[in-house]
Amino acid sequence: MNYSVDIQLTFFKNEHLELLEKFELPEAQAQFTALPEELMNVSEGQYRIVILSNQEPVGFFLLHTTNRVSDYTPNPKAMLLTALSVDYKQQGKGYAKKAMLELETFITSTFETIDEVVLAVNHKNIPAQNLYKSVGFKDTGRRKIGKIGEQLILDLKIL
Repeated sequence: MNYSVDIQLTFFKNEHLELLEKFELPEAQAQFTALPEELMNVSEGQYRIVILSNQEPVGFFLLHTTNRVSDYTPNPKAMLLTALSVDYKQQGKGYAKKAMLELETFITSTFETIDEVVLAVNHKNIPAQNLYKSVGFKDTGRRKIGKIGEQLILDLKIL
């Protein structure tokens, strides 16, 4: 994999929409996440984050400070990460890993009070589990039942 690629995390802008709507995922991945086009309508406390490479969207995820966070952690200073995806045409280039490595810096510079990021990953989604654990997320031991089975709750402490 080529990890020398530079990426940038940024808030969604309308100029990103055209490329985000063209994202594709194979069914084996799509069952575990949502495509960006499904997440264009957000409510207060939800933040659409775009992963850019050379100023073009290659990935996407949502950050939440909504009441939903309390389903994953009792920490009032936590943020929930959901719906991470990298366009199928862009996979294998290290974008997801680079984005998750940049996550702490992005959060500390944008959401000063946040000290933890939590997420749920399906127990069958081994590639995603390996990705998250490789960038510092830890298994909390908590479990949740999702649409397609058991989910592991992982967290990343923000220093």
